[in-house]
Amino acid sequence: MAASSFAAQVLVALIPIVGIFLGSVVAFFYLLWTHRERKLLIQQGTWSPNRIAFEALCLLVGLVLTSVGLVISILIGIVNGVGYPLLGGLIPFMCGVSLLLYVWLRGKPRA
Repeated sequence: MAASSFAAQVLVALIPIVGIFLGSVVAFFYLLWTHRERKLLIQQGTWSPNRIAFEALCLLVGLVLTSVGLVISILIGIVNGVGYPLLGGLIPFMCGVSLLLYVWLRGKPRA
């Protein structure tokens, strides 16, 4: 009985290690493939850099963080009351509010 539980513990401990290793292999080959693709596009003269709409990205991330942080804060406040666990919802909430405040203060996007 003890040997089978030890084997099970070893297998359970190896699962996250193998998952992290395989994820890093996939990420490495993705980055290698996109690097080679961009290098070939630059050599052919058909590559154009992507423009990122920074204000739109800030607005999207701000809305998501604000809504998720608000829901987590309300849930933790109901379950545990006011205390340190409430920071788990207040931190993303305030990050989202700060991004929304940045978009609001920035005003209309400049061309």
